[in-house]
Amino acid sequence: MTMSDEHRMLQDLVAKFVDRELIPLEPATLKREAEGGKFALTEAEKAPLLAKCRELGLWGLDSPEEFGGANLPVEALALVNEELGRTITPFIFPPDSPNLHMMVQVASPWQRERYLEPYARGEMTSCIAISEPGAGGDPAGMTTRAAQQGEDWVINGRKIWVSNVPACDFIILMARTGEGKRQEGVTAFIVDKGTPGFIIEREIPMIGGRRTYELVFEDCRVPARQVLGEVGRGYAPMQLRLNIRRIEMGARCVGMARRALSMMIGHVKERVTFGQKLSDRQAIQWWIADGATRIHACRLMVQAAARTMDTGGDVRQEASMIKVFGTEMATDIIDQAMQAFGAMGMTKELPLQQLANMIRVMRIYEGPTEVHRMALARRVLKEGIR
Repeated sequence: MTMSDEHRMLQDLVAKFVDRELIPLEPATLKREAEGGKFALTEAEKAPLLAKCRELGLWGLDSPEEFGGANLPVEALALVNEELGRTITPFIFPPDSPNLHMMVQVASPWQRERYLEPYARGEMTSCIAISEPGAGGDPAGMTTRAAQQGEDWVINGRKIWVSNVPACDFIILMARTGEGKRQEGVTAFIVDKGTPGFIIEREIPMIGGRRTYELVFEDCRVPARQVLGEVGRGYAPMQLRLNIRRIEMGARCVGMARRALSMMIGHVKERVTFGQKLSDRQAIQWWIADGATRIHACRLMVQAAARTMDTGGDVRQEASMIKVFGTEMATDIIDQAMQAFGAMGMTKELPLQQLANMIRVMRIYEGPTEVHRMALARRVLKEGIR
């Protein structure tokens, strides 16, 4: 059996999990959000899912084998994320992959034992704080500072748009520790929740019922052993995390677009207007043809970048292309599916509106579309196209 066959079997397993366990939870989740609640699973809903994940081996898929994980390559994880993208049920296989990769790359022996090992086993959760009120799409422009005082570092500043804060056990905080070029002097710190001076300033409601948080750090003191990686060299491991995240997002976009296109196809085959099925109308046929083509193209982009990353190649350019192409592709297909459904496509009873909310936010986080285009243009103008 080739690795490709193994990956395909994994994808089939995840697809069945999505169809049997996650999609059936969508009506209750949508109803909860429509009535003003949070777009989240209850503990009663989440517990059996986690138990099922352990039973099926869908836990720690890219965690190191030394911690009981499967240590799967990015190419396999892209297939997993494609299937998870087909549902709006807010659930991921623990742990959060991008933070894991960042920690595996640079964590010290003490940090591996204290944080990475329990995190990889799913016994701890994390989040990461990069964006600031004045430096959202430009993380190199961050102003949160950490100053060394004896054996400790004292952190002062403000972070915003941070997800998963109430549930996290620790946060990976990016702060400036030096001067010089914009990408130099940025250091990563591990800060335990509850550390004095680590303040959750406010919860920020986002579209689709989700929440992010604004954080304040006021003379937040952490010991030197909490530095993740090298002082002044936190940007590179952060970039690794972002590249992995963007490839996963591209895979998610494929799954989201597949779901929307599948719903559209099922509807237009049945819906009759003015004596003719919608599926017989050229406008609808072209939506379907173009959608299928763009989904295929995005999947190939994701697979190619994942293979490059798995072999140690530089995927910064490809990751930006995927982020732009994938989110815009899914945006168009979801919007066309909503249009094909007419008034029903506008309701909160169908998952289409939630897919639309999710993809709209995805065009902002992990770098706005315009910032990626700017970076791509600069690189292509300098190096040409290969």
